[in-house]
Amino acid sequence: MEVLTVTEDAETFTCNAYLATGDRPVLVDAGAMPGVADVVAEHVADLDAVVLTHQHGDHVAELDAVLDAFDADLYAYGEHPRRTEALDDGDRVEMGDESFDVVHTPGHADDHVSLVSESSLFSGDVVVHDDGAFDYGSFGRTDMAGQSREVLIDSIETLLDRMPDGVEHMYAGHGDVFHGDVRDVVETALERAEKREPKYPDE
Repeated sequence: MEVLTVTEDAETFTCNAYLATGDRPVLVDAGAMPGVADVVAEHVADLDAVVLTHQHGDHVAELDAVLDAFDADLYAYGEHPRRTEALDDGDRVEMGDESFDVVHTPGHADDHVSLVSESSLFSGDVVVHDDGAFDYGSFGRTDMAGQSREVLIDSIETLLDRMPDGVEHMYAGHGDVFHGDVRDVVETALERAEKREPKYPDE
């Protein structure tokens, strides 16, 4: 399965939006970069679905444009006026050429889910590889209203319990894509989160 970061050339703040190509073309998050739909159209003629990790603005600002351009289904855990498929913990979603388990991972956002297959993890904002705060294992911020470090820690532990040992590709909402021992990156993020220190000095 090839995964393309369609927001790679963004000049404005956005999450990473990922296009999983293969038997079932799926976009994971829509991002906030104007023209995301055009970039997707450069790679696929049809888009089957958009799957949201959560509904923060940097992940959904271009959602309507993508849905309008492709008439795609919308999979989301939280309610959304254009949602066609409700996600729940334990569901399975076909994306690209792989089957992914849906893992509810709140803390950064109540409606946050991660998507994990035998080889790949779409972690949204619960765990990232590098994001300017930490390299090799960072975690989503929890200092804003409705967020919780304790809940996030529980979610990372749940993710580790549900993630196969052979996962080698991590596609996070921010920072770089990581290829290698994903479990070690997630365990490092958990250790840092458990210190309960502010992620950013101004928190």
